[in-house]
This record gives sequence, C-alpha cells and structure tokens, in this order.
Amino acid sequence: MSSPAATVAIDHHHDHTTSTGIPNKKLLLWAFLASDCMFFGTLISTHLIYRLHPVPGGPDPRHIFSIELTSFSTFILLMSSLMMALAVNAIQKGNVRSMRASLLTTAFFGAIFVGCQVYEFHHFVMEKHLTISNSLFGSTFYTLTGTHGIHVSIGILWLMSMYFFSFKKGFSERNAVDVDSMGLYWHFVDIVWIVIFTAVYLLEFI
Repeated sequence: MSSPAATVAIDHHHDHTTSTGIPNKKLLLWAFLASDCMFFGTLISTHLIYRLHPVPGGPDPRHIFSIELTSFSTFILLMSSLMMALAVNAIQKGNVRSMRASLLTTAFFGAIFVGCQVYEFHHFVMEKHLTISNSLFGSTFYTLTGTHGIHVSIGILWLMSMYFFSFKKGFSERNAVDVDSMGLYWHFVDIVWIVIFTAVYLLEFI
C-alpha cells in the first residue's frame, strides 16, 4: 500500500505532463542537459586532443596543478549533491523547512567550490604564469573549467532563488517538480566535474 508521500512523489503534482509521462519542465530540462552534455564533450575532447600534442617548451600541468586543492573542491561538490538529494526528498515529503536548510547547505558548498576555483585561477596566473592566451593548454584548460564554474554559479543563483521562492504563500510539496528539476541540473553539473577532474587533473599524474 503506497503512502501519501510516495503518491505525491510520483504524481508530478499539478505540472502539465507530456505524452511521455514526463512533466514539461523536466522534459525541457532534459533537452537542455543533452545539448549541454555535447557541449562539454566537445570542450573535454578538445583539451585531450591538444594534450596529446604538447607544444615544446609549454607548461607542464604536473608542475602547475595542486591535486590536493582540486580533490578537496571535488569532495565539497560531491557533498553538495548529497544535500541536493536531501532537499528533493524533503520537499516530496512536504517538509519545506528541511528543504530550505538543505538548499542553503548545497548553495554554501557550491560557493566553496567556486571560491576554490577562483583561488586556483588566481594562483595559476600570478604564480605559475599560465594565462588563457599564452599557451594552448591554458586556452583549453581555462575555457573548460571556467565554463563549468559558470554552470555552478548559475546553479547557486537558482538554489538561492528557490530558497527565497519557498517563502511564498502556497509553496508546498506541490512544487516538488521544480526542486526535482533543479536537483537534476545540479547533479548533472557534479557529474560533469567528475569527468573533468579525471580527464584534466588525475590523468596528468597517471
């Protein structure tokens, strides 16, 4: 026998549903993420191709990267995904207060990740003299990781917007599909980072 919470979770609430059974909002987001996946695939492939053909005298990533810092920021981003999942679970159960706390924590972890990336970029430019224009490696590295950082920043703005929107009268488990869609975006950004972390950072030390 299904519980009321479970019924709410699969009902997609008052959102209009397409003939596929997927709410319009989620279907639109899936389409966006599919195109974004190809976009990141192109950026990652470009970086890997140029990595196989380094310019003589070019920068050595092993002397530039701080794997400790990047591992820390990766861990923080993974923890943010956990908090995002808790936020979705909370709103599906109608626990708006718990959802708000999880959203704030997710945004806080995301801000730490962006802060680490800003520090990393500043360190690379000022200390390692790696800029976006002085080498192919710098061009592909900053373009790829910078684009991902913009995605995380957009996600933080979305999280904070949802947090403030949750104080609007009438916000309840009926809005679960909105939080669920936002969680889908956030998990996508996290997964993309895992691929970037592996292909761009870890690969240099194997």
